[in-house]
Amino acid sequence: MLSILAAGSIFFPGLFLLSKRCLKHAPGLGLSEGDAAIVSARLVSSIQAIMASSAGYIIASSCEDIIEDQHWLTSTYILFAVPYFAYDIYAMFLCYWHKLQVKGHEEEGGRPKPMGSAVASYLRREFLMVLHHVVMVTICFPVSVFWRQGKGDYFQGVMFMAELSTPSVCLGKILIQYKKQHTLLHKVNGALMLVIFFICRVLLFPYLYYAYSRYASIPLYTVPLGAPWQCNVGAFCLMAPQVYWFTLICRGAFRLFTGASDSRPPAPLNKPDGGCCPGQGDALPPPANGYSPVPYQADRETDTH
Repeated sequence: MLSILAAGSIFFPGLFLLSKRCLKHAPGLGLSEGDAAIVSARLVSSIQAIMASSAGYIIASSCEDIIEDQHWLTSTYILFAVPYFAYDIYAMFLCYWHKLQVKGHEEEGGRPKPMGSAVASYLRREFLMVLHHVVMVTICFPVSVFWRQGKGDYFQGVMFMAELSTPSVCLGKILIQYKKQHTLLHKVNGALMLVIFFICRVLLFPYLYYAYSRYASIPLYTVPLGAPWQCNVGAFCLMAPQVYWFTLICRGAFRLFTGASDSRPPAPLNKPDGGCCPGQGDALPPPANGYSPVPYQADRETDTH
């Protein structure tokens, strides 16, 4: 167990550092420190998502009995991936910090942001995403490895496949970062992200209830009544943020395909008490989704993962 945790703890930060170095020094690219960090964080997120989805497909497709069948990859990948969520909290802050520094240079003559204020602003701005990551490490990890007692590997595999939406979310952020949000690629990716996110994250939990109803040969509406309350509470807590993020994506996609943002005047860059430090008036990066719900905000800057 410890060796697998150690492998994940080395792999994800190591991949981030290697990717950042390559992007900074690759001929023809030569990205800045901030741009390289932001792109690298999204690249690592996409790779983790592909690995998780692949593992989930292998697990789910190998389980004929959705309750009793087990697959060695289930606990192995959970242990390997847990360090990713801890790393990603830091990676998200690093991206946020670099963007704040760019704003500071553009708007305040190069004056650096206080680290304490940046951390507080980051936690306030990305509270839901950080909470999601913390819950994955502190609650979902012990539940998945110990509390299940080897039951329900099929359900765990299906939940891994929720990560299928992550690469398209990351691509959308990169396109916004380089101001390509008006291209055909961005629109196609936006439509794809909308469909995949809805199927893999919003419909995920209703499908799990449906799968159990078929397995137990009981009506679907009776599954929540017969399931342990911990399962119902856990499903609700995991599904609620997915629905919230999906609404943000829908709002962004609506503006993207209707051109609603083009008909509104740009939001002012300096808003009273809008930055990371009271009174400095810095416009903050939008929340963690591929398409910001704030008009024009997504056109000027990208968001954190």
